[in-house]
Amino acid sequence: MATTVFHIEGGIGKNIAATAVTAAYKKANPKRKIIVVSAWPEVWIKNKDITRFYAIGNTPYFYQDVIKGKDVKVFAQDPYKQTNHITKKTHLIKTWCDMIGVKYNGEQPILNFNFREIEEARAYMSEFNDGQKPMMVFQPFGGPGKDHQQHPYSWTRDMHPGQAQGVVNSLADKFNIVHICYEFHPKLDNCHRFDRMIGKKPLFAMIAHAEKRLFIDSALQHAAVPLKLPSVVVWVNTQPKVFGYDMHTNIVPKVKRDEGTIDSYLYDYDFQGVVHQCPYENIDELHDVDAIANAVLAQ
Repeated sequence: MATTVFHIEGGIGKNIAATAVTAAYKKANPKRKIIVVSAWPEVWIKNKDITRFYAIGNTPYFYQDVIKGKDVKVFAQDPYKQTNHITKKTHLIKTWCDMIGVKYNGEQPILNFNFREIEEARAYMSEFNDGQKPMMVFQPFGGPGKDHQQHPYSWTRDMHPGQAQGVVNSLADKFNIVHICYEFHPKLDNCHRFDRMIGKKPLFAMIAHAEKRLFIDSALQHAAVPLKLPSVVVWVNTQPKVFGYDMHTNIVPKVKRDEGTIDSYLYDYDFQGVVHQCPYENIDELHDVDAIANAVLAQ
């Protein structure tokens, strides 16, 4: 059987977005078998569009079994290196589809959950549910983790800690707020900190047990789409046109800064939030705390 291999590097949010790409590809090529090679098996479990998953670095006999003498196509290009992505002209999913030569028809990300993941998520959220106020999940900081990022707060896509605290202070009397974060992220008062290292799928399922959701451009805003959970998403340097979804309420900075610096290469600013590249002169140029809080209330 003809086979297409998708080699996907990068974070879990990128992989969630990639499920929409494989869906579009399968629709256009229903007779081709799809194999995904990635670091995130939990994203691809029970995905009906793919035949097999391999973890990067754990592909014994892959060449002999999949490549040699076979009718095979391999897509290992990175959509992040495509012109329309670098110039921020099209959404990541469409750029990816264009790159592999299939039409994008509005396919959306896909995630599948088993009952244990749902039970774990419910148990975690119940720890913070006092029955008096509705639940809210809040992710103001993101990144790949302590060993892979330079700073606990990245100005390029995290909320400023002061503004994040301001939003919490505005909403804490109305909601039980669960702050989802890594252990090294800035601490916030008046909310419940959840920084345990649990499986990604139970973490994603947790957001289904909250009435309100406030995220940055990170994995949770991608995960909310297959769960059909409209959320408020706060953006800084990345853009909803490229990484976001219309189902969300997307809030962009009051002042747009995309001029880059002397050491900018393919992108205006380094994704990790290199300190000297920050173009904002003061925090007030970023977001209006009251506007964010009101967007959550209106959700």
